Amino acid sequence: MARYTGFFIVNVGIEDLRPMMIDILESCYLEITYQTPSSIIAREAIGKVTVSQLVIGEVVFDTASSNIDETKMTVFIKNESLPLQTNNHCREIFDQVSQLIIDNRQWVLLESISL
Repeated sequence: MARYTGFFIVNVGIEDLRPMMIDILESCYLEITYQTPSSIIAREAIGKVTVSQLVIGEVVFDTASSNIDETKMTVFIKNESLPLQTNNHCREIFDQVSQLIIDNRQWVLLESISL
């Protein structure tokens, strides 16, 4: 199973950040399937890649330490394929989502770590 994780801290409150993250996920062709106050789950639609390569994205907001001016979030991108190559479909989607977070002009990225 391929799984990529990114930790981000941005200078936006969680209530404003949630719709922006939905837009980012949808711009990477991930459909929102479930939401809670502390998370968003999205999946890739069937048709572009094989079933095992379909990506699931999850954004988890750290509601305990978030405030009006800052939100910590963790982004997970995963699929059922083994990451036999460093450049695989799951990694491509993770890189797209991460780059959109890093380059977003609606906030300042305070910190980021990718695993």
